Order: sequence, then structure tokens, then C-alpha cells
Amino acid sequence: MAAEADVPLGSTTYHFATLDDLLVAALRQANEGFAKVLTARGGLSSPHADLPTELAALLGEWLAGDRTGVELEYELYLAALRRPALRPVAAEWADDAAALLSHRTDPRTARALVALMDGICLQVLLTDTPYDEEYARETLSRLIPGAAGG
Repeated sequence: MAAEADVPLGSTTYHFATLDDLLVAALRQANEGFAKVLTARGGLSSPHADLPTELAALLGEWLAGDRTGVELEYELYLAALRRPALRPVAAEWADDAAALLSHRTDPRTARALVALMDGICLQVLLTDTPYDEEYARETLSRLIPGAAGG
């Protein structure tokens, strides 16, 4: 892990007792980064903004950023499949994102939106398919009662 990060082994073992500790810290940092992106988007908190449009644009901005960084964040997130120590942190991300969206919709819909956004991102990353913001907007709107196309 230290070699992949291009840092001396002593730097990682000094701060982290185990590989799981290091991965938990990295996933937590990734979660915080995405939460900042979510909260920085003013339209998500405005009751007048079109939520599907805001979420689709948010995904577009995130996926248009540093592809390697986005892939790494998903690799950490999916590492929870094989590393139980990461599961609570992965769950925190989903819960925190749903909590932010619950200000605009009911909690079940918020969780469904998080799952759909995850699915859209994974499809883009795994298939090298270009992100289609209009498809994302239209699909997200189907989950939101009263949204255009919903």
C-alpha cells in the first residue's frame, strides 16, 4: 500500500496500526470530500431548485473531475465487500448522503436516490460509457414525487 501511494512504509506504519485502519481513514476522507461537494451545491438545499437537475449536474461535475480519484474512491467503497472493517464507513456515506437529500424528499426516496446515483456512477466507471446528464436527470426524476417526469 505504501509503495502504491509512493510514500515510505514507515510513514504508513507510524500512523496506522493495520491496513484496515489505513483504508478506513482513506474511505472516511473520500466520504468527507463527496459530502462537501453535496453541501456546496446550493440548489440541493433550496426548496425551489429542481432536485433531479441538481443531482444530475452534481454527478456530471464529480465524474468530469479527476477520473483516477473517482475510481479510487469507488475502489475504497467497494473494498467493504471483502473488508468488514470498512462496512460501517461505507454505510455512513450512504446514510449521510441520504440525510442530506431528506431535506428535500422523504427518507425512503432519499435512500433510493443515493442507490440510483451509485448505480449510474458505477456504470459510467465500469463500462467507460460517457456520462449522460439528461438520462440521469430523467431517471432521478422518476423517483421524486412531483418532479418533472416523476
